[in-house]
Amino acid sequence: MSSTVLFAVLGAALLHASWNALIKQGGNKLTGMLILTLVQGGMGALIAVTRAMPTAEVWLWLVVSGVAHAAYKLFLSYAYEQGDLSRVYPIARGAAPMMVAIFGVFYLNDTLRPIEYMGIIGIGFGILLMARGVFSSGESRRLLPFALGSAVATASYSIIDGLGARVAGDAVMFVAWMFVFDALIFTSGALFLRGRTIFKATGRQWLVGSVAALASYGAYAVAVWAMTQAPIALVTSIRETSILFAILIGWLVFDEKMHKGKIIAALLIVAGVILTRI
Repeated sequence: MSSTVLFAVLGAALLHASWNALIKQGGNKLTGMLILTLVQGGMGALIAVTRAMPTAEVWLWLVVSGVAHAAYKLFLSYAYEQGDLSRVYPIARGAAPMMVAIFGVFYLNDTLRPIEYMGIIGIGFGILLMARGVFSSGESRRLLPFALGSAVATASYSIIDGLGARVAGDAVMFVAWMFVFDALIFTSGALFLRGRTIFKATGRQWLVGSVAALASYGAYAVAVWAMTQAPIALVTSIRETSILFAILIGWLVFDEKMHKGKIIAALLIVAGVILTRI
């Protein structure tokens, strides 16, 4: 891997942690996520009109993908309403690859190497340690089911998007339409949960949400480009430094409590994820 690709992937990891931080620091987390989703949906629509229309068999994949992405954002929004960035992000981000790996063994006939089993164990211990910190530090325990729900949704759309893009035969088209369905489904869900007040936002909230959307899209685009320049496993492993970036942002920007247990838990999760992806 060249130094250019390395720093690009590290930049993508920082962008991913940053857009989460932008949503976390906003007043209404669900409104902020709604703005991000609407902006991404608009970007997806602009790209979709430049590609061929999906075939009949692809539409179902797109709908299911849109549901999974919308669920991910809903769970994440609620998790950030309950807990710190440096607590929620590692759990939500770290548990997903562990779930995908386990799903692959039981349902996709994947074979795990010993190093990957070690990675799963490392992630598991890291998440347990991170969760234990919630109870010992007096934080809201409600963040745990929401963070884990976000992880389940992430694992789900990772599998769905991978299979759906293969069926579509055009990953760019699939992702563009996915953003459109995500926007439609997430908006419907937000309206159901919070009513029309969900659209009440200041100019600053629209600015922050739009910047978060650009950061999210940019992180995804850079990661995809990097995978064309370097081994995919290496790129995906380096991307997981986003967990460490989230920890640092939470500590330095949001003045969140930092202690040895949280740091060890984050390092275990990052190391475990890397082991499952090399």
